[in-house]
Amino acid sequence: MTRAEWDPENLPDLSGRSYLVTGATRGLGYFACEQLAAAGAHVLLTGRNPHSLSAAKAAVKRSTPDAAIETLLLDTSNMGSVRAAAATARARGRLDGLLLNAGVVHPPKQRETVGGHELVFATNVLGHFALAGELLKPLAAARGRMVWVGSMSTSLWRHLPTDPELREGYTPWKAYVQSKAATTALALEADKMLRAHGVPVESLVAHPGYSTSGRTRGVRGVNEPSRLTRFLDNLQAPITQSKEQGAWALVRALVDPYAEGGSMYGPALVARGAPRRATPARGTRSGDLGTELWRACETATHVKWPFERARRAAS
Repeated sequence: MTRAEWDPENLPDLSGRSYLVTGATRGLGYFACEQLAAAGAHVLLTGRNPHSLSAAKAAVKRSTPDAAIETLLLDTSNMGSVRAAAATARARGRLDGLLLNAGVVHPPKQRETVGGHELVFATNVLGHFALAGELLKPLAAARGRMVWVGSMSTSLWRHLPTDPELREGYTPWKAYVQSKAATTALALEADKMLRAHGVPVESLVAHPGYSTSGRTRGVRGVNEPSRLTRFLDNLQAPITQSKEQGAWALVRALVDPYAEGGSMYGPALVARGAPRRATPARGTRSGDLGTELWRACETATHVKWPFERARRAAS
C-alpha cells in the first residue's frame, strides 16, 4: 500500500492490535467496530447500556464469527463511569488506538446538565478529554493513536465555542456544532501537546460526512430504521451515505499507517464518498481556542494528562 492508496473495504491486517471505541452500540461506532474486527483487530466495544452492548457484540459476531470482541460499560457524560472504564481498559492490556466517537447527536430542546455541566458538552467533549488522559500511558506504551470525531457542520456554521457550556443562548443546533468545534480544536491541540512532551501518540480528527441510518443496511439490535425513516433518508440520497460508509473516514484515521498526527480525514465529497485527507474549519485551527478549551477541560474534569509518565511508559 502506498501513501495515496486506501481501500476502506480491504483494510490492512490488524491482527495483534487492540482498539477501544466509544459509542459502539449503534451508528458510526458500531460499524467502525465491525470493520476493525473484520480486519483481525481485538476490539473493545463501549456503551452505557448493557443490553445494547450485548446486541452489538452479537451483531459483530454474526458478521465476523471469529471476531475478538469485548464489551465495557462507559457513559462519557459521567466522570465516575469514565474513570472506572479507563481503569478496566488499562487492566486489559495493550491499547493501540482510541476512537472517541460517542456523543449526543440530537440534543434536547432545553439546556440540560449532568454533573453540573451542559449535557452535550459533557458527553461529546469532557468525557472524551478525560478518557484520553486516563488512557494515555497504555497508548504511549503501544505508540498508538487517538481519533476524535468532528463534523462537517463546523464548516457550515462558524460559531466558535467561546461559551462551551452555553450558559446563555442555548439552542440544540448550537450545542451540537459547538461541541464538534471543540472536539476538533482539542484534537489538534492534543497533537501539539503530545509532540511538545515527546509522547509517541498521534492525535487526529475525522468526520463522517452526512451519514444516515435510513441509508444503512439493517442490523438486528443495532440499526433498525422505520420505513418512514428509510423513505425520507433516501430522498436525500445524492448528498448522503450510510453509517457504514461514514465510519470509513474514522477507521482510516485510526489505522492508516501513513496518516499523520494533527491531520483530519473525511469523505472525498465532504458529505459522502471515499475517505480522504480533509481540512478542519478555519476557526478550529486557532491555537488560542485549543489552549483555552484545554484549560477549561482540565478544570471541569479534574484530569491532567500525564505526559511525563506516558513518555516514560513508551521508553
